[in-house]
Amino acid sequence: MGMTVTHAPATEDLTKVSEPRHGPVKPERPAALKRRVRRENLAGYLFMSPWIAGFLLLTAGPMIASLYFAFTDYNLFDAPRWIGLDNFSEMFGDPRWRHSVQVTLWYVVVGTPLKLLAALGVALLLAQKRRGQAFYRAAFYAPSLIGASVSVAIVWKAIFSDDAIVDRTQKIFGIDVGGWTGDPDLIIYSLVALTVWQFGAPMVIFLAGLKQVPRELYEAAEVDGAGRFRRFWNITLPMISPVLFFNVLLETIHSFQIFSSAYIVGGGAGGNACGPADGSMVYTCYLYVQGFENSRMGLASAMAWMLLVAVALVTAVLFWSQKRWVHYEEGA
Repeated sequence: MGMTVTHAPATEDLTKVSEPRHGPVKPERPAALKRRVRRENLAGYLFMSPWIAGFLLLTAGPMIASLYFAFTDYNLFDAPRWIGLDNFSEMFGDPRWRHSVQVTLWYVVVGTPLKLLAALGVALLLAQKRRGQAFYRAAFYAPSLIGASVSVAIVWKAIFSDDAIVDRTQKIFGIDVGGWTGDPDLIIYSLVALTVWQFGAPMVIFLAGLKQVPRELYEAAEVDGAGRFRRFWNITLPMISPVLFFNVLLETIHSFQIFSSAYIVGGGAGGNACGPADGSMVYTCYLYVQGFENSRMGLASAMAWMLLVAVALVTAVLFWSQKRWVHYEEGA
C-alpha cells in the first residue's frame, strides 16, 4: 500500500525582524523636539493662565500691597505715608489689641481640642457597623457645610440670647445667668459651642483613618487580654496619629482665622462689633474694626502680618513636635 507524501510549504524564518513598511524610524531632530516641547509648555501655561491671573491679582498682589501698607499711615482715602515701625509699636502698646490676642488664644486652646474630641468620639461610634450608618454620617457632617454661613451665626445668636432656648433651659435647672450673647464672660462660650458643633469635617477624616487600622491588631490585643481603653491607647491612637496631626494642624489654623461667627454673634457693626465689653473680640474682629470701621488700613495690615507670623510659628512648632508623637508606617 503506497503512501503519498505531501511537502508543507517552507515557513519563513520567525527570528527575522522585518523593517517597517516605510523604512526605519528616524530619531526626532533636536530642533523639532524643542519646538514640540515649547508647544506643549505653551498649551500648559494657557490652561493655567486663569489660576495664575487669579493668584497674582487676588492673592500675591494684595499680600505685597498689605506688606507695604503695614509700614505706612493709610486710611483708604489719602495716599499712604511711610511711617516705618510706628504701626507695630502702637499695636503692641494697645490694650485692646492685647485683649484680642488673649481672647483668640483662649478660643484656640479650648475650642480646638473640644472640637477634635467630639469628632474623634463620633468617628469611633460610626466606625462600627450598624444600621443607618450612611444617614448618621451625613447628619453629623452637615453642620460643617453650613456652620460658617452668616445665617447660621444669626440663628446661633438668637438661640443664646436673653429669654431664648438656652436661657429657658438653664432656668429649668435653677441657673439664671441670662443669655450668653449679652454677657461679656459667656459670649465666648457660645462661639466655642458653635465651633464644636461643626465637627463634621475632622470626623470624616478620623473615620477614614480608623478604617485603615488593621483588624488583626485588635484581635491579637483581645487574645492578650487588653481592654477597650488599652486597645484604644496602644493601637488606635498610634495608628491614626498622622490623621490626628493633620486635623490638629488644620483646625488650629482655622481657629486663628475665626471672624464671621464672632462678628455676627458679637453684634455686627456699631460700638459693640466685637461683643459686649469686647467679650468676643477675637483677633480678626479687632483687625476688621481698625481697618474698615476706623479706616486705619495701615494698622490693620500690620495686624494681619503679625497674625500670619504667629500662625507660621505655631505651624512650625507643631511640625517640630510631630516626631515625638506621630507614628508613620515604616518606609513612609
